Amino acid sequence: MTPAELSTALREALTAAVAAGELSLDPADVPAEVRVERPKNRDHGDWATNVALQLAKKAGRPPREVAAVLQQRLLAVDGVRAVDIAGPGFLNIVLEAAAAGELARTVVQAGAAFGRSAAPSGEKVNLEFVSANPTGPIHLGGTRWAAVGDSLARILTAAGAEVTREYYFNDHGAQIDRFARSLLAAAHGEPTPEDGYGGDYVGEIAGRIVGAVPGLLQQPRAEQQETFRREGVELMFGEIKKSLAEFGVEFDVYFHEDSLHTSGAVQRAIAKLRELGRVYEADGATWLRTSDFGDDKDRVVVKSDGQPAYISGDLAYYLDKRERGFERCVLMLGADHHGYIGRMMAMCAAFGDVPGKNLEILIGQMVNLLKDGKPVRMSKRAGNVVTLEDLVGYVGVDAARYSLVRSSVDSPIDIDLDLLTRRSNDNPVFYVQYAHARTANVAVNAASAGVRREDAFDPSLLVDETESLLLAALAEFPAVVARAGELREPHRVARYLEELAGRFHKFYDSCRVTPRADEEVTDVHRTRLWLNDATRQVLANGLALLGVSAPERM
Repeated sequence: MTPAELSTALREALTAAVAAGELSLDPADVPAEVRVERPKNRDHGDWATNVALQLAKKAGRPPREVAAVLQQRLLAVDGVRAVDIAGPGFLNIVLEAAAAGELARTVVQAGAAFGRSAAPSGEKVNLEFVSANPTGPIHLGGTRWAAVGDSLARILTAAGAEVTREYYFNDHGAQIDRFARSLLAAAHGEPTPEDGYGGDYVGEIAGRIVGAVPGLLQQPRAEQQETFRREGVELMFGEIKKSLAEFGVEFDVYFHEDSLHTSGAVQRAIAKLRELGRVYEADGATWLRTSDFGDDKDRVVVKSDGQPAYISGDLAYYLDKRERGFERCVLMLGADHHGYIGRMMAMCAAFGDVPGKNLEILIGQMVNLLKDGKPVRMSKRAGNVVTLEDLVGYVGVDAARYSLVRSSVDSPIDIDLDLLTRRSNDNPVFYVQYAHARTANVAVNAASAGVRREDAFDPSLLVDETESLLLAALAEFPAVVARAGELREPHRVARYLEELAGRFHKFYDSCRVTPRADEEVTDVHRTRLWLNDATRQVLANGLALLGVSAPERM
């Protein structure tokens, strides 16, 4: 019996109790889904629910009385061995061994679909992440967003959403001018402009442009700079896309900021806000009444010289996303953008939308690299930052992605490069991947010993404590995926996988899937192989959600 099946049984018990007059509830008050959770103390049962406490007030009865009604009905459900009422009205439920063990077959038969939502939610989500300026390689902050954003997209898709990964290509504004001047200076062997970009990559890009455009350095200086601007941005962005692809991150849409200004989208957004009464003129400028929606002050959208202010692009871009049919726009920003949230949410409200629903903003904290216990601060190629390529070069794609995803984005993280290159259980990605490789090895050895799944499956034989704990962990996977998507927290999947790996290693130490040399193959061995293979499937499914490989050998 899966948690979803138990949840359905609870809902059916509630509905039947209401129909029989045992509970005075409006049928509409019966929840569409009754949440069940694992008790912190396994002595309290396999699953627990607080639904009796939730409905007691509406039913006009003490929670324990509501729980008692449900208790009697649940005891009649096949697969339920015991139901206890605890505390103010919690229901603790113990399953029959066969009912609990049936999950192993469910997982194996579901395969890659286990943990995914059976029905699409229909929600269209635009997930914008990384969006690094095309003026240099992706630094560690952007690398964290690449790992987290791609994992979140995979998790939201598994939870039933229709997700579009989007990269906002910042090809408009002062930073592009500084990049062009830096390339121009490098091509002429001149010092980097005071406000320009340093690092070996600038000279590399400049050299490629000079080689591709004959006679470039003989052109007028202004024409040279325009060529370096155009070609430099294209080459740099090509490098960024290549780095991301090698990191396992692909985008569905690359949106050019410049198009907002050349297509009239900025003017259309301002016109719409003007129609809504959100815009006014003062001091020769055009202002947006963001202070009416929680911002600390109103914002200039068109400056007194007639040039659009920076926020004007945000207005146009947000409106464009909504007009493309996205109900939820999720924007992932670095720690230095925390002060940006107020004005963005005010902008969302000014359009008549709901902040936190139509627009979500996630803020990621800093990443620090440590090697030999000391901070790694410099990248020769980038000049003053550590890049995506630097991290992958040290530890590989799998370790880089996993280490960046396994912590909440709300927290700064220290990544120990020495630890991530170590093939030991102290290395979290190795620990999880090794568990998967071990399940694959068990399956190979079982086949050699003549242990075949198709010959038998008797879940009532899975009675060892390590088997029960492993089954319980497997059962939690769909809820973990759903919760990770709901809270926008991919690290929940990583932490779950580490717990599952630990449960499997204990099962491996206690329960043999293959018989000893002098033993015959029994149904216990065959049924344990089902459990082994179910674990293998869930580990693979979870690692896939994080964009990390599931090796069969380590």
